[in-house]
Amino acid sequence: MSVFGLIEYQDASPEVRAIYDDIMATRQTDWINNFWKALARDPVTLRRTWDSVKQVMAPGALDGLTKEMIYLAVSASNQCAYCTASHTAAARKAGMSDAMFTELMGVVGMANETNRLSAGYQVEVDEKFRT
Repeated sequence: MSVFGLIEYQDASPEVRAIYDDIMATRQTDWINNFWKALARDPVTLRRTWDSVKQVMAPGALDGLTKEMIYLAVSASNQCAYCTASHTAAARKAGMSDAMFTELMGVVGMANETNRLSAGYQVEVDEKFRT
């Protein structure tokens, strides 16, 4: 359960409802997920976070599936169960197959292992890798 509870659409202030409406319109959905409902306790944080997510996840040099898979990889690495579930669903909707998910988690696991080894051994960065 969220620390402060969730703000449902019908209980939201006009300011929060406007943000919810933008979320639903942008995502082409008819519901608000719990993450946004939890943030709605602080409309300033809700607006700032939504504006940032909307900007970062908008079409750009990376396609939507790639962005969702990166978000999923970071969420899994940070052990955020909510974000891992949410972005797994979004990546699947964008075309991620079971094989892609399995391979992605393999890369995430390997990167975490080798990152820790490199940090623990305090490996100096090769000159050829420096830009």
